[in-house]
This record gives sequence, C-alpha cells and structure tokens, in this order.
Amino acid sequence: MLDAAFRQWLDANAEAIDQGQCDPQHVLAHIAESQLLRVGVAPALGGSGGAVTDAVEAIAAIASRSLAAAFVCWGQRAFIEYLLQSPNQGLRERLLPNLLTGELAGATGLSNAMKFLSGIEALQVRGRCEAAGWTLEGRLHWVTNLRKSGFVVAAAIEDDAGGSPFVMAIPSDSQGLERSDDLELMGLQSSNTAALAFHQVQLSRDWLLHENAREFLPKVRPAFLALQCGMAIGLARRSLEEVHEHLHGRLSFLEEHRQVLKERLENTVAELKQGLLEGRYQGQPAALFKLRITLAESAADAVQLELQASGGKAYLDEFGAGFARRWRESAFVPIVTPSLVQLRAELHRQAASA
Repeated sequence: MLDAAFRQWLDANAEAIDQGQCDPQHVLAHIAESQLLRVGVAPALGGSGGAVTDAVEAIAAIASRSLAAAFVCWGQRAFIEYLLQSPNQGLRERLLPNLLTGELAGATGLSNAMKFLSGIEALQVRGRCEAAGWTLEGRLHWVTNLRKSGFVVAAAIEDDAGGSPFVMAIPSDSQGLERSDDLELMGLQSSNTAALAFHQVQLSRDWLLHENAREFLPKVRPAFLALQCGMAIGLARRSLEEVHEHLHGRLSFLEEHRQVLKERLENTVAELKQGLLEGRYQGQPAALFKLRITLAESAADAVQLELQASGGKAYLDEFGAGFARRWRESAFVPIVTPSLVQLRAELHRQAASA
C-alpha cells in the first residue's frame, strides 16, 4: 500500500521521527504525498474511494515502519472522518481539500469526548452561546498533529446554558487559542503533540461539526477507534515479520508461536473490518472495545516474541535500534485514549449493569 519512495523515507527517518530529530512539518507532508489520506474518501470529495477499512490498512502500513508517523496519520484521517460524517456541508467543502493535500493539519481533539461518552470524565471545554456563535473556555491536555504552520482541531463542548453538548472545529488562528510547547514524550516526538488552552475563543456557527455530541460521537466512534487500531495492527505485523527473519525459516517453538499470533491477529483484523462494514459497532461499542484490547495485546505479544527471537542482538545498538523503538511503541499502544484500563473499566461497568 505504501509507494517505494514513502517506504524508503520512513525507513530512513523512523528513528529521527521518534526522537524528535525530524521536522514535524515533513511528516504530514510525506503522508499526504503518498495519497494515503484520500483512501476511504469518495472520489466526488477528492478521495480515491474505498471504505474506512482501507484507511485502517493505510495506517497499519505506516505503523509497520513508524508508529509516530502513523499517529500523525490517525489524527489527520480521524478529523477527515468527522468532516465526512458532519451535516455541515459548507465546512466540509471549505476544509477537506487542504486536509487531503496536507496543507492543513487536522487534530482529532475528541479523546476527552470519547471518555465523556463512556462516563469516564467531564468535557474539558465549555461554551457560552452568543449572538453570532459561542465563546469557548477550557483546556485539552494532549492533542496530536497541532502543526505550527496551521491546524484545525475538533472538540466537544459543554453548553454553559445546560443544552446538549456540541462538537466544533476550531482553527489555530482563533484569537484566544493558545498552543503549548510540544510535550516531552518518551518517543513519538515529531508528532506535533501539545496542549491547548481556550481563553474566550469566539467562533461562529460556521465551525459547528454537529449540534449534538451525544448523537455525533457514537456515529464517529467506530472509525475513531478502528483507525486507531491500525497502529497496533501495523506494529504487530512488523514484529512478526522480524521474528520470521530472525528464525531464517528454522522450525522451532518460536515459529509455532509466531504462526499462532499471526492467525489470532489476522482473525481479529478480519472481525474488525467486517463489523465496520456492517455498521455493527454503533449499536455494539463493547464489541469494538474488546477488539481494540485484543489488538493491543497482540502488538505487545509480537514485540515480546521479537525479543526472544533476536536474543542479545536486541541490546546491541547496531542491530537493535528498530526493536528498541518498537518496544517503546508497544508500550504506547495501551495508553492511547481510550486506554485499555478505561476500556476494561467500561466493559466491567456494562457487565455489572446488565
């Protein structure tokens, strides 16, 4: 799915992207040049066609070489998905072309909202209705793809007047919107991940993604989580490929274990795709939560198996740099919002109330 030039660029720059030694501006630009942002978008809207399942595979293909780059792609593609499912046609027509070319960065900003939907936390941005729109106050503590040259971020807003929470797209040039310095992460540093503070940010109704967050969020949650799963899928596949290379075709218990893990992984991917295409997860979010947990565990198991197959080489800089990065990446997958702890807590709550 990746063209040769993009594969080579990712392989040459994966460590630099992870360590913050690559200009974040270049990451989204290369993703856009590869045309992967157009996957799963209708040709009439500037896309290359296909379904959201194809976009999951696109993110997985990137994650097999750089989880940080896949993280950026997920943020961009998730925002594109919000526009595709928004009733605000004018906003879609205004923003989508520049998002597909990577000229404009899109940030999901809805991690807090997804936790709100499950009753895990309150919304962190509040809006006061004004004559021409709303005035926003609050903070988003962790948002990816906040490119310094310009971005637009989605956020769910609590209505100060007690009405339904709503979802807005907020452009980076809004007066009163403050971006922090990039967060000092253990890896994934060239991902433009920072915090946002809203100080009396005024926006018109033109920027409304949906007037009812409780209606909109369940609609976009399947794509939000499935695209996120692409990161775990790509990482797990890469580590299993590395195991195969280390074994040089030798039959051993490690090869048997690799085959078992690969079968579990691909069966889970097939189930994920089938549920997406059938629209099953809007009404059955718990099924999607369980798949997200299984895929994260598959990634962790695959990286652990890679360590066993490579042995002491994994600790030699000459051979082990890629493995060390994948080890850090596998530690990040379970804490991406919603984290595995939060998903398991929600599944436990649902089981207890059944």
